[in-house]
Amino acid sequence: MSRPTPAADPAMDAIVLSNVSKHFGALRAVDDVSLGVGQGELLGLIGHNGAGKSTLFRMMLGLLPPTHGTLRVAGANVGSRAFRAARRGIGYLPEHLVLHDNLSGLETLRFFARLKGVKAEACAPMLDQVGLSSAAARPVREYSKGMRQRLGFAQALLGAPRVLFLDEPTNGLDPAAIRDFYAMLNALRASGMTIVITSHILAELQQRIDRFAILSAGRLQAAGSLEALRARAGLPLTLVLRVEAGARDEALRRLRALPALEIDDAPPGALTVRCAPAAKMAVLAALQPLAGRLLDLQIHEPSLEDLFLGMRA
Repeated sequence: MSRPTPAADPAMDAIVLSNVSKHFGALRAVDDVSLGVGQGELLGLIGHNGAGKSTLFRMMLGLLPPTHGTLRVAGANVGSRAFRAARRGIGYLPEHLVLHDNLSGLETLRFFARLKGVKAEACAPMLDQVGLSSAAARPVREYSKGMRQRLGFAQALLGAPRVLFLDEPTNGLDPAAIRDFYAMLNALRASGMTIVITSHILAELQQRIDRFAILSAGRLQAAGSLEALRARAGLPLTLVLRVEAGARDEALRRLRALPALEIDDAPPGALTVRCAPAAKMAVLAALQPLAGRLLDLQIHEPSLEDLFLGMRA
């Protein structure tokens, strides 16, 4: 189920990137990116390896200065004196978080709490929130990959950040833990937290994110909700229908009377129709007289992966 996308308003956006570029010699790792992320929005930043996602993350965190452009995060310009204070309101889970194996989970979280100026009393409830309270006293070397990931998520949430950056956060999590993770993200965004997440598992993001920003070769190729990206791409949708054997010829006749359709017999016993999104209702109207002999109908919209690959082509 899709959620409403917050209206763009630079004055209210938690993150504002204006013509941001980062060059490493001749390499344009990030090239003239402008983007706003609203308060309480959950944005998926996606792109192939080397697209510029990590570089953009590092600039938004103040770890890397831009070559050109300005960044404003959590109410302060990145790199300014005011950003030093604003950075306490930013949480970050890197893709590869290094943890000390000899510390327990609770000791690890208390270490990060001291770095962030957060009271130690907040650590035990945070471990409970991510499902690690039973392992709080165990050394991190005994943690599974998924447990380490949840511990990393806990440190990112310390101090109730206004803005949260998550880089491949579901690495090592099982399906149940992934479901719980996104349920927690929904609760956080409902409280007003702004979240930017990167992941290579596009099917996981598709129905869970408010809006997507697609990077390729350092440039922002598109930004919008899944519905908006589908409308922009104009990729065909697919209808797979099964009819009674005696109605097959009539179904083919009715479909072939419509323009610009691709029709084939795969899978066996079915008819597969590919058409432009705008033609969907015409196809359904053509099939309506066969409703009593129509055994099954499946409609497949272009997936996020289809859109991403189509924009790279």
